[in-house]
Amino acid sequence: MSALVLCLALAPAPAMALEIFGITLFESEEDEAPVVDPLAYSVTFDTSDASDDLSASLRAASTLLADEERPVSGSLGLISKARTERELLVATLYENARYDGTVEIAIAGRPIDDIPPDAEFSGEPVPVSVTIRPGQVFRLGDIDVRGDTGGIAPARFELMPGGPAGSTVILAAERGMVRELRNQGHPLARIADREIVADHNTGLLDVTLVLEAGPVAPFGRTSVEGTEKVDRDFTAYMAGIEPGSTYSPQELEDARERLLALEVFDSVAVSEGEALDADGTLPVDVVVSERKHRYLGIGATFSNTEGAGVEGYWGHRNLFGKAEKLRVEGSISRIGDTSRFGQLDYNAALLFEKPGVLGPPSRFTANLKAAFEHPDAFDRNSVKGGVGLAYELSKTQSVSGELALDYSKIQDSFGTNRHLIGSVPLQYVFDNRDNRLDPKSGFRLMAYVEPAHDFLNSTSFVKVKGEASAYRALDEAKRFVAAGRVAAGAIYGATLAQVPADRRFYSGGGGSVRGYGYQDIGPVDATGMPTGGLSFFEVSAEMRIQITDSFGIVPFIDGGTVSATSTPDFSTMRFGAGLGVRYLTPFGPLRVDVGVPLDRRPGDPDFGIYAGIGQSF
Repeated sequence: MSALVLCLALAPAPAMALEIFGITLFESEEDEAPVVDPLAYSVTFDTSDASDDLSASLRAASTLLADEERPVSGSLGLISKARTERELLVATLYENARYDGTVEIAIAGRPIDDIPPDAEFSGEPVPVSVTIRPGQVFRLGDIDVRGDTGGIAPARFELMPGGPAGSTVILAAERGMVRELRNQGHPLARIADREIVADHNTGLLDVTLVLEAGPVAPFGRTSVEGTEKVDRDFTAYMAGIEPGSTYSPQELEDARERLLALEVFDSVAVSEGEALDADGTLPVDVVVSERKHRYLGIGATFSNTEGAGVEGYWGHRNLFGKAEKLRVEGSISRIGDTSRFGQLDYNAALLFEKPGVLGPPSRFTANLKAAFEHPDAFDRNSVKGGVGLAYELSKTQSVSGELALDYSKIQDSFGTNRHLIGSVPLQYVFDNRDNRLDPKSGFRLMAYVEPAHDFLNSTSFVKVKGEASAYRALDEAKRFVAAGRVAAGAIYGATLAQVPADRRFYSGGGGSVRGYGYQDIGPVDATGMPTGGLSFFEVSAEMRIQITDSFGIVPFIDGGTVSATSTPDFSTMRFGAGLGVRYLTPFGPLRVDVGVPLDRRPGDPDFGIYAGIGQSF
């Protein structure tokens, strides 16, 4: 199967600009403000005996070099720029542990310290010389951290005698030690005093820091600013910061992520107060900016084996003022694959979600779906409804459950049957991937069980499924990422004919074994049509190679089998392999994969092309 998907969200946009997937196209550039009394200059930049790396750092920090083609605003503008330049270059020397280095800047042959503010320079371009003598590389000498240390060892933060003495190392250590105290429940922790002494004779830098932890404080009231149509008290409730609980920076970050996940805010800032309230508690300030609550979208798909499709949806993100979501969607597919309107696939759905029903980590869901479909394995007319509850146990673990009722009429290899199935799908997910659309580390585990009963046919069965995927970067820059996926499932308690065709397992295509057609792997009937199976097993491996900042390639291999029994038959495994390309964007990679079947049978395609947003798994 090959597929290409395009979705556009319709919303008001600025004049002369088009925004698709967060990328702004055709945006007119505003003219830069004209420079008053423009004065051109030229720069001579001498880094003396600095190393290549240090010289490159100094040149990168120089605004005189970066802006050499842009005139400054008069003589005063050139003097001001030169003075700022010296500060930037000295800071760069300190970052590289060069504490006895010097920076000399002259304009028209005169040192900038000797030039009065009202000086005027004639002749253009005005010559500017920058001379840098980097000096020696310092190392850390005596380290003395005193005050409310909270058991902090300076060596944990790279502060140790003989260690690197760059200013960034010291500042990072300060931030790390303050962060450690804050993690211990001290919201007002700070560096109370700092003394840095550079001994030019020994090349050592002695560091003395005084930490002030402040009191351990509990969280207090949560105040909210910026809400318009979203209920303010509900926003504070969904932040989920319990008054009386001990202060924790992680709690603030979790609150921010929880509010962003409501999808009703463009931006969320959660911060602690600068001082304790009179009762000794720490107030929390939440500042939000609301996004548009109504949205409308259209989409299109194309497949060389299944034809084209169109879809549309309308949604509201804040139906009753407490981030309730309502979405209405519909689609038509197999256009071109069949000339009969009655053989097209139609789907419609009404989806509702209400967050915070059993605390901030919970959400209630309800859905009503209708389908009229004709895949190769069966024809189906169905109406399904369900209500459910999802709960986040932690940032990496979630559980969900649903009560569902599904009425369907299905025609397949076993004839035409009607079903009324009540089921209780239950799911557990562990997910610690660093990125959902383009993971480079971590793994995801999913366990699914669904007991079901067919009231019209007096049949009960249980469907179980599991999936695991893992990701590991092979180099420090994370340009080579190995990814693997394994999935398996089985149905117990009923025969293949008793289980409705739409609940059996199928394999083949873009979501499983690339190179094969959709549902083409597994048992078939006497006419060669897929019947689905009572068990399946799939495995995939990829090497994701980033070639440039915006382009990558992905060689891959997939395997899968579907069996008519509740135990997978590994002797019927089918394998596909191929190569994908990735165009890397801020919202995730755009992917196109080309796969071929390694053990092609009569009727299998020569190759399959698959496209989408995000990695394949």
